[in-house]
Amino acid sequence: MTGTLARYEQLIASGELQADPDQRRAAARLDALQKELEAERPGGLLTQLFSRKTVRAEGVYMWGGVGRGKSMLMDLFHESLGIKEKRRVHFHAFMQEVHEAMREARKTHEGDPIPPAAMKLSEGVRVLAFDEMVVTNSADAMIMSRLFTQLILERDVTIVTTSNRPPQDLYKDGLNREHFLPFIDLIHAELDVVSLNGPTDYRLDRIGDLKSWYSPLGDPATNKVREVFFRLTDFNPEDAANVPSSELAVGAKRTMHVPKALKGVAVFSFKRLCVEARGAPDYLAIARAYHTVIIVGIPELGPEKRNEAARFVTLIDALYEHRVKLFATAANEPETLYPSGDGSFEFERTVSRLNEMQSDEYMALGHGAHSSVLLG
Repeated sequence: MTGTLARYEQLIASGELQADPDQRRAAARLDALQKELEAERPGGLLTQLFSRKTVRAEGVYMWGGVGRGKSMLMDLFHESLGIKEKRRVHFHAFMQEVHEAMREARKTHEGDPIPPAAMKLSEGVRVLAFDEMVVTNSADAMIMSRLFTQLILERDVTIVTTSNRPPQDLYKDGLNREHFLPFIDLIHAELDVVSLNGPTDYRLDRIGDLKSWYSPLGDPATNKVREVFFRLTDFNPEDAANVPSSELAVGAKRTMHVPKALKGVAVFSFKRLCVEARGAPDYLAIARAYHTVIIVGIPELGPEKRNEAARFVTLIDALYEHRVKLFATAANEPETLYPSGDGSFEFERTVSRLNEMQSDEYMALGHGAHSSVLLG
């Protein structure tokens, strides 16, 4: 089977990709890992030389901004890897499996549920490949160091993961973060940290001819943001009925249903976000978890929708301050979305932010909170 690096260079030669030095370095590192793992197979070089492995295969942690090609490289690695004992899964979905496995372990085991959960999740798995490692809640943060110590050191699972953040910024400013710090140490000890945080966002190239705000409401607007979703996620539009959903932890043992969520892109209706009773913790969880949010069905806001408008303002503040890319269908352009009524004056700041969020400069920013927002 052709290796990761060779397949990457084939894509360059065919014109499907632009040459990028960071991507090539990452492809070379994944290619080396691929060869090491394949050498462990029965009949492979390592098994010919040793009766058992003496060196653990070092995993890879690829991080960088949106559109840097992390998922593309993961695709090449996973597809090229010539072993059966491999699994690729979105990190959020995996952590849901972890919590379910721990609940089952508590029913049948006394003491710490993490070792039996790790045993179950690693059955028949030599390589775990994660998309979008991000930690957004204290429940995950509290268990990750012990869980991945079990997977890597006790179960001999090699981890390959992507993230929008360097390891030291995972769960930054999170509650009880001191319990999470050993996990960061584990990443540096057991995974090779590879940066793809260069200046070019190739995902922007995919949506370069599409706007981010569509009005008025109707099928044409809906079709445009639908196209945005499929371009950003590489999901087959013909399989639209099977786009995965997700349950996002928002604090206080609550979760929010995300109707469509894939590769850091989430789709919500205005009703779910702003008509239902929501608050800042919900919007903060969304802003931290997703680099791109698509909101459909934003109505004209007036006095009778004062509460909805207030929630919308809080939502936009959270998305803006975390540099989340926003795509929306709305009844009006931002300037005429809230034409009159109590709170319309305060809404002017939101109008300014909505307009800035459509700019090329904003779109080029990396995802994540920043100490100083663009307009203060």
